[in-house]
Amino acid sequence: MIVLTLLTVTAMLVGSLCGAARMEWRQLLESDIFWQLRLPRELLALAVGAALAVSGAGYQSVFRNPLTDPYLLGVSSGASLGAAIAIIMGLESHPYGVGLMALATGLLTVVVIIRIASTGGRLHSTTLLLCGVCLTLMISAIVSFLMVMHHDKIDRIIFWTMGSLTAAAWSDVALVGSVAIIGIAIMLFYAKDLNLMLTGSETAESMGVDVERVKRLVLGVTTLMVAFAVASCGVIGFVGLIVPHAVRLIVGADNRHVLPASALAGALLLLLCDTAARSLFQPSELPIGSLTALIGAPLFIILIYRNKKRF
Repeated sequence: MIVLTLLTVTAMLVGSLCGAARMEWRQLLESDIFWQLRLPRELLALAVGAALAVSGAGYQSVFRNPLTDPYLLGVSSGASLGAAIAIIMGLESHPYGVGLMALATGLLTVVVIIRIASTGGRLHSTTLLLCGVCLTLMISAIVSFLMVMHHDKIDRIIFWTMGSLTAAAWSDVALVGSVAIIGIAIMLFYAKDLNLMLTGSETAESMGVDVERVKRLVLGVTTLMVAFAVASCGVIGFVGLIVPHAVRLIVGADNRHVLPASALAGALLLLLCDTAARSLFQPSELPIGSLTALIGAPLFIILIYRNKKRF
């Protein structure tokens, strides 16, 4: 934990100096670029990275599936549809037009999936995942259709769906940061219950865990964290999938250690990716989602190859 904290602080300090406008240490605290652009961007990266990583760890514990990702429930696809509609309607001129529409449709998609997958007051994990995958594919097809029908908006829609922290503001930091802090605190409170759920629903219930209640609570909290993260910066994949795996290889499977470590590691990963995104090809900027995928996919394959028995 201490090492991850020190690495994160160091990454923030180095990232503050990187970008199209080069700065020295003595200029940092006196620069408007730092206070109005880089600092809120870095803090938003920390909040989003921590929220996505902890959500991934929570999903994997609830479903007892190491390949489960927060986006499988349709948060990202639903948010992408809302963002596409908002861009086509010209709501980009409103400071929160695209974000609010993305948030609303992302949450609505998850509500629909949960309603479909619920039977007799119980939430069936396999049905939930299947519904999420099917609805995600359908919504992705609708977004593709909208892009074909509106060629003049296609670049902006694609850039949003690839994720970017370019428009980060202090209001985003306050909102997403608050949701992330509260959500992570709730997840830590239920870490012991999540550990018991890893042994199976029947075993957890025999030890006093209200499995259905914990499952719905965790899904609700993680979905809110992911929805607010996606609404603020677009779709950023692989953080919720790869970070919990890497953390478990270091600290073990106990969620009391996995969750806080995932928060720090997710924040560090997204901070490093964002620094690279705005520094590698100046003055152009890479979509951060493409970098997380480029890093996450090969790393995930390596982890699986080296630890076949654990998967």
